[in-house]
Amino acid sequence: MPRERGGGGCWLLPALLLLPPLCAPALAISVAAEDAKEQIEQLVSQEFRKSGKSNQINIELQEIVFVIQSQSNSFHSKRAEDLESNILKQAEELGKDQIVPSISMNGGVSDLRRGRVLFLSFSPWVLPKREELSQGKELPRVLLIHQMDRHDGAWTILPLMQDFSASYGRNSSWIFFCEEDTRIQIVKLLETLRRFDKSKEWFLGKALYDEESTIIHHYAFAENPTVFKFPDFAAGWALSIPLVNKLANRLKSEPLKSDFTIDLKHEKGNGPHLTPVPEFCTDDLNSYKAVHCATMFSNFLPVCGDLVKKEDIFVAVKTCRKFHRDRIPIVKQTWEGEAALIEYYSDYAETSIPTIDLGVPNTERGHCGKTFAILERFLNHSSSKTPWLVIVDDDTLISIFRLRKLLSCYDPNEPVFLGERYGYGLGTGGYSYITGGGGMVFSREAIQKLLASKCQCYSNDAPDDMVLGMCFSGLGIPITHCPLFHQARPMDYPKDYLAHQIPISFHKHWNVDPVKVYFTWLAPKMEDSFTEKKQRRIREDL
Repeated sequence: MPRERGGGGCWLLPALLLLPPLCAPALAISVAAEDAKEQIEQLVSQEFRKSGKSNQINIELQEIVFVIQSQSNSFHSKRAEDLESNILKQAEELGKDQIVPSISMNGGVSDLRRGRVLFLSFSPWVLPKREELSQGKELPRVLLIHQMDRHDGAWTILPLMQDFSASYGRNSSWIFFCEEDTRIQIVKLLETLRRFDKSKEWFLGKALYDEESTIIHHYAFAENPTVFKFPDFAAGWALSIPLVNKLANRLKSEPLKSDFTIDLKHEKGNGPHLTPVPEFCTDDLNSYKAVHCATMFSNFLPVCGDLVKKEDIFVAVKTCRKFHRDRIPIVKQTWEGEAALIEYYSDYAETSIPTIDLGVPNTERGHCGKTFAILERFLNHSSSKTPWLVIVDDDTLISIFRLRKLLSCYDPNEPVFLGERYGYGLGTGGYSYITGGGGMVFSREAIQKLLASKCQCYSNDAPDDMVLGMCFSGLGIPITHCPLFHQARPMDYPKDYLAHQIPISFHKHWNVDPVKVYFTWLAPKMEDSFTEKKQRRIREDL
């Protein structure tokens, strides 16, 4: 933060006085009164201009509404609240950096921020009034998505547009969205937003694009998927208020459709195209590029204490007889060794693997009956001391080692349902759910509440992940999203998106070498241990 001129926070007038900083209670000026008047008028004019610039910053800050894409789980809400505090602290520090000069009762110049008075003996002259030099300071508004819970699916943003327009459509200029791990340099953000005419419709962000059409984006723009740019939420993104108002008005006449929300950042509409902003970054805080960035991203895997023990995670693999020979060997060749407790559930018991027949016939889709049988078995037949259950498909590739790190941040005494979040019918009273292919993580507490509710499959081939989402929604238990779980293959995601991740899972063996994918993206490496120690030191320093 720039310091005021002079040591110890005192103003220097060397050209005027040829003396040390003015820290004494009173000093005589040994130059002609007219010369003193001219010099100090210049000083006050200079500081007044600074004050005007600082006041302008305050006004600009008040015109930004910060929206943190937060979650209600205690770990995530705490991180969002920390970011909120950081934003407000930066805003407050900007206010403290104002130096508003005024005339003291004896004709001296006072520094209103510090309460210091620099006494100067000269004939008084007319100066701007104090009210003209400073304005009341208000901190910017910071909203947390999870606290706007009267909207089902508030995390999809669009249901909030009408509220944003009604509350901020007249007295704000920008809605700035960010994730809980986004780091913001407010001064740089203000500089960046000034480049754009706030009276026009703007959609700003760090641009991502697909290099080839992908199932998670419904194979959109199949001829040339690179033409469609969508924002990387980790870097933050912004909507100008005119665009917010336009979207709000459109939603009044065109209600949200009842369909799937797969990848929110890619969901497209008919509004203006994304304008790439190079200052919206996902570089690490310590990157040499950070000085040019308005936003950055904490791109390490969170570790909140000792790793969860291997014995505290029970892994259930869903399979069937036709995949015993091609998929199960991949699991054994890659990640099975990371798990202490693992069972394979099938429609056929095969001792060489071994698999367990749950008595539920295999279905071509859905597998709801099998999944609920696994939940009941975990609750009734596993050790009550095992707090976590992970259910994966037989073509899921997962890092149990990294999952142990991640779960150190969650309280198993809370009902936790964790993975990659999708949504269904969220504009018309639908629900969120954890997509099964990337892996579904349950705390024992969540399973107990689920089974006690008697919520169950309407058929064995019902989509298990969606039924679970519907059940937990009915119980008022929010699902917890983690973007490190992936429903698809690495090639199905933009390279820049994966560049700031330490992934926990991928899904599907189609057209890839799954062993190579695992050892390239997921296998424990020496740097994992180094990163863990580095993160622990950072936490201790904080």
